[in-house]
Amino acid sequence: MQKIIIVTDSTTDLPKELLEQHRIEVIPLQVDVNGKTYLDNVTISPLTFLEQMKLSTELPRTSQPSVGAFVEAYDRLGVGGETILSIHMTGGMSGTYQTACMAAEMSTSNVQVVDSKMISQALGFQVIEAARMANEGSSVQSIVERLKDIFDRTALFVVVDTLEYLIKGGRIGKAAGWIGSLFHIKPISRLQNGVISPVSKARSYVQVIQSLMEQFAQDTKGKTIRGIGISHADNLSVAEKLQKQIALMTGVPVRICPATPVITAHTGPGAIGFMYYTD
Repeated sequence: MQKIIIVTDSTTDLPKELLEQHRIEVIPLQVDVNGKTYLDNVTISPLTFLEQMKLSTELPRTSQPSVGAFVEAYDRLGVGGETILSIHMTGGMSGTYQTACMAAEMSTSNVQVVDSKMISQALGFQVIEAARMANEGSSVQSIVERLKDIFDRTALFVVVDTLEYLIKGGRIGKAAGWIGSLFHIKPISRLQNGVISPVSKARSYVQVIQSLMEQFAQDTKGKTIRGIGISHADNLSVAEKLQKQIALMTGVPVRICPATPVITAHTGPGAIGFMYYTD
């Protein structure tokens, strides 16, 4: 049986212990803040990045891994004839997927690259399922088909204190009617077609939680919930309140993780990511 090795990037927001448990190789993106360049979630932690971000007079910058970083990893991991399945954040928000595709063509290993069309723990849903299926002996083709199915059944919402970071970073779709009314609201956006697009707004986090729970109940009614994740950029209190509401409604475990520095660079401090998928 041919061994399949799963590769992803650092925007999964998944705990290091979980990634190591499933033997998933992570290639980090990079983030520049206060004149220094760091490897995402490797040489700078989410908390340290937030501290640096608040001190910076300029918006942090992010960049995808180099082609060389991908080629090195692919060649190393596939040296024994293993197949590499490389699953990455949405190509609509980063050049990471395209860079991985270029590296796959240059590598001596057998590599297939997948655009998850997701990010954060929603990307993680696909990565963990791929690792599980690979461990059970599934083929690359069957894994890729399953990942497409998970994408179709995944919802990802982002709540930010302001749209400023998403707009300036070019990670948000058209927001007609929103730009002039950003003050004193909490924009609720959804990842659609690879970009973040505003869908509603609330004036308090109480309203945010109520709105997210209503959408969650609508999306999951009559379905089996397979995974729920909440990521936050220094907003644990709201993440835990949302987690509590979900627990009361479903009893399904909810993973809370700090957002990786690359994601926080585009959402800004205080952001919440809420994602789930069903069968």
